[in-house]
Amino acid sequence: MLWAAAATVALVFLVALEIAARRYGGVAGPITNQVREVVLPPKPGPLYGGLALMMVVLSWRQRFVAAGFAVGVDVVFVAVRWAVDADVPEGQFFGNGALWAMLGCAVFALTRRTGEERILLLKGVGLGLLLVAGRKTGDTWLLITSKTRPTVLDPYVAMADHALGNPSWLAGRLLEASGPVSTYVLDLVYAQLAVAAVAVALYQLRNVAAERAFPRHHLVRTFLLIGLLGPAFYMIFPVVGPIFAYGPGTSGTGGVQWAVADLWPHTLPPVSLPHPVTYDGITPRNCMPSLHTAWATAIFIHSRKGPRLLRYAGTFWLVCTFGATLGFGYHYGVDLVAGVVFALTVEAGLRTFDRGWHRSGVQLVAYGTAVFAALLVSYRWLPMEMAAHPWVFGPLVIVSMLSVIYGYVRTTGAWEPKPAPALRPPDPQPEMV
Repeated sequence: MLWAAAATVALVFLVALEIAARRYGGVAGPITNQVREVVLPPKPGPLYGGLALMMVVLSWRQRFVAAGFAVGVDVVFVAVRWAVDADVPEGQFFGNGALWAMLGCAVFALTRRTGEERILLLKGVGLGLLLVAGRKTGDTWLLITSKTRPTVLDPYVAMADHALGNPSWLAGRLLEASGPVSTYVLDLVYAQLAVAAVAVALYQLRNVAAERAFPRHHLVRTFLLIGLLGPAFYMIFPVVGPIFAYGPGTSGTGGVQWAVADLWPHTLPPVSLPHPVTYDGITPRNCMPSLHTAWATAIFIHSRKGPRLLRYAGTFWLVCTFGATLGFGYHYGVDLVAGVVFALTVEAGLRTFDRGWHRSGVQLVAYGTAVFAALLVSYRWLPMEMAAHPWVFGPLVIVSMLSVIYGYVRTTGAWEPKPAPALRPPDPQPEMV
């Protein structure tokens, strides 16, 4: 019933986004784009990531068959596109095969499997397709934010960021001085966040095929819920980021003509009364909160129970994500604080749901929600006070985040099963003479 309810909600949500994309942007939405990728050139990364997640329900022999089928279909598509000299976007020569393999497994489940085996295989297909749909819905959300929010609140966030010392300006100068290697590494980490998520998820789901059941909680749930809830705050608090609002823009959007001033990263924005500013109609308003930070935080949390290499990788990804979001000018420091609090609250909510809404979990979710709301209210309505008194508000912002981290660690730590005490061998009895 839970999976059926989730599928129904997801379908309604996708239909709503499809309608919104056509109404506000005049373009196809996530459903149409997904259907097109059965034949048209897709982005291969999300599709093969989804295929990898789907295959956790398959035996090793079935995995090789599914992977071979996907590669075979892609070989045919690539050959046909090459033969007809089709105009294919860069990096999108293949990927259809992964979608065909997932759809084929769905048909196989419906026609050749029954009972629990059918349900398990359909769950695997649904998990893979949800990852792909999540990428599509994210793109649609970003389009909607740019079309429906003509003004942005960057001056408010820039003033509030004075409480933290405007870390994006500092990180931008450090990255500029560090040379191309650091830039390349951070760019790679930032762009391949989903790869790290799939790697951690595959480790968590490694026993599904043997146990014929999914674990109660895993990273994919948190990842998808963050992506589902987070963009709603983009609509409430539209922000484009320092490289756009205070710099030349990047990735083909923005520009000095739209900026409040061309300051980033060498000149700090002066303390002045903030006001909403008009920005172009194509740059996403996707800064508050930083969902990249939220997702990297979720990866870090879920990698804690893995082997040492996975734990190190989770830490590396989190640190590099902090560096990239600030160093490339995509986010303000206060965005990252909000992202961490948001991720911990979502994670706590999911784990509390799994435990039947345990009282301590409900309290943690309520506290995290209150802190998150207080942060956003402060950024919007107290930016001048935050800029004028950084030695007061800076520590308050950091302490509020640390208090949620402490509450999460303490609450979830109490839920962990305690190891059984080792049995002590009986003391030797003295021999009777």
